[in-house]
Amino acid sequence: MEKILSKVAPWLPSARRNPGAGESLSASIRVLDDADTAALRALVSTDPVANIFMDAQLAVTGSARPGLGGSLIVGRFDGALLVSACWIGANIVPINVTAEDAEEFGHVVKSLNRSFASCFGPADAVMGMWKVLAEGPQQAFSVRPNQPFMTLSKAPAIEPEPSLRASHAGEYDLVLPACALMFEEELGYSPLVNGGSFYRSRVRSLIHSGHSLIALDTEGAIRFKAELGTVTTRATQIQGVWMNPEHRGGGKAAGYMAAVSDYALRLAPTTSLYVNDYNAPALATYRKVGFEEVGEFATILF
Repeated sequence: MEKILSKVAPWLPSARRNPGAGESLSASIRVLDDADTAALRALVSTDPVANIFMDAQLAVTGSARPGLGGSLIVGRFDGALLVSACWIGANIVPINVTAEDAEEFGHVVKSLNRSFASCFGPADAVMGMWKVLAEGPQQAFSVRPNQPFMTLSKAPAIEPEPSLRASHAGEYDLVLPACALMFEEELGYSPLVNGGSFYRSRVRSLIHSGHSLIALDTEGAIRFKAELGTVTTRATQIQGVWMNPEHRGGGKAAGYMAAVSDYALRLAPTTSLYVNDYNAPALATYRKVGFEEVGEFATILF
């Protein structure tokens, strides 16, 4: 699943709410602040692989307080104990949200009167929130309720393809079109519409960080590519997996994925990914490499 989202939502709220740190938004949910940072870290640590998005955000910001651009984290409390949370920015990302409290989070998100690019995470939480958000003013263009969440914490089960490597800055003009083609194939629109400045910056960042992985064919075109879209000291998440259509069906995908996994496992002890349940070839490839299904994610695209 490609997480580099740049589409501008067609619905623009007329009265966007920007609640302050510590503000109560429901009977048990309020905006988190600096003082909640340790509790949020502890919550994320209950499953740092599934919660990798929030783990990575905390590594950058160092705090649970509202951030630049109006992003914020809201938390549900049982007395003084933080039991679940939700990142609210360009995307909506639930953290340890159960099916039972998902609708309450949905009502809180809806009350903020904002537009979003996506909501993604564990399926019970996302689909529970969607029961509420589906009645809101912003319409989804794709609902993907069943996405196997898979992890690998040991050496790949098959030999990695040795030609896979990290791309370098001089290959940006080669990497960008492949990333854009994968994105359009997955989501149905080009990320480069109206210039795609955010998308271009994101691709450059992935290359600069060594998290853009490619394999070239004999003519110097990209045969296969993938990204480590999120990286922490505890886990990585593989995204943007793409085989050039000219080379599909040749039996190379598993070897390339083994190489991506081998690279990822040098950075953190576990690597993960999630995939649409109807993508049988991809599921078969990941299982061949040694990935095991440990849960289910869902994604709502707006």
